Amino acid sequence: MKYQLKFLAVAIAALTAGSGYAQSAGTWTVRAGATTVAPVGPSENLSAPSLYMPGTSTGSQTNSASNTQFAGGISYMLTDNVALDLPLALPFHHKLYGAGALEGVGQIGEVQALPMTLFVQYRFLEAKAKFRPYVGLGATYAYFFNEQGSGVLTALTNPGGPPTKLSVESKFILTPEIGATLALDEKWFVDVFYSKANLKVKTTLSTGQTVDAALNPASYGIAIGCKF
Repeated sequence: MKYQLKFLAVAIAALTAGSGYAQSAGTWTVRAGATTVAPVGPSENLSAPSLYMPGTSTGSQTNSASNTQFAGGISYMLTDNVALDLPLALPFHHKLYGAGALEGVGQIGEVQALPMTLFVQYRFLEAKAKFRPYVGLGATYAYFFNEQGSGVLTALTNPGGPPTKLSVESKFILTPEIGATLALDEKWFVDVFYSKANLKVKTTLSTGQTVDAALNPASYGIAIGCKF
């Protein structure tokens, strides 16, 4: 036990000890890696006319699939502890599947999303600490585009008619996050993060029906970065 405690003390010291790496005021960093956006589901029921499962009040619903994309970002340290962070990513491509009364019908559409966010972060410990956890709060514009309905959706909502189109509303939300950076040397570092947004959107079909969905997506990722 004595040696285990000594090893633990050495490990903690190694993580927090000062080094040539510093996230101090005036420092810029860039990073690149991968980010996953995972919406929750299912949605609420499609407005009338909506199919219902026999003997239940469950109507036509949707689920949005997760998607992972190449992503990164740029940060600027305003002080030794406060940073502005701008995540950057390719658009996320989410497939939409039937749920509730539509369980098992397969893909009913797809949409691309680009969550544009500016974070204010507070980074703990000293500027030269090798390991620095942080918390942040960001202003996000959740932008949806290239919405497309599938042939399955048309067959369900407008059989024999023109293809059913989709329109997903975009909106502003607040996004809290937690994360940490670990210095690899005096220039390079690893960054990991997790955020969870409260996002509810309305999707409108060209048939006039609508469906509300509390997507509340979780975003998480890892990246390699450098400072300059």
